[in-house]
Amino acid sequence: MSTIFTKIIAGDIPSYKIAEDDRFYAFLDINPLAKGHTLVVPKLETDYLFDLEDNLLGDMLVFSKKVALAIDKMMDCKRVGIAVLGLEVPHAHIHLVPINGLHDIEFSKPKLQLEKKEFEEIAEIISKEVEL
Repeated sequence: MSTIFTKIIAGDIPSYKIAEDDRFYAFLDINPLAKGHTLVVPKLETDYLFDLEDNLLGDMLVFSKKVALAIDKMMDCKRVGIAVLGLEVPHAHIHLVPINGLHDIEFSKPKLQLEKKEFEEIAEIISKEVEL
């Protein structure tokens, strides 16, 4: 059974892509905590992040760093926070969230409601800065 993230990677469900290589895919969260909130997923469908092979997990973090540096450069934030929850979708993923304070990464907060055009603009400015 494929997850929603597998369908996004395959192009069956549209996404606002930030970056992609042969093993990972990064795209904007459609229910973001902040503008630029991005998800990084391995293309290998694995339920739990810590079930990934060590080298794949390490490479995923390095890939996430490249995306985070682009987010940090292009979005109005002090840092890019990282979170791993793993409860919403049974496919390993990392949240990269632009933050200016401790409470900016609280997942119980109301999510932003952005228009398609705004998602497209954010994805474009971040994706141009990612150096893979």
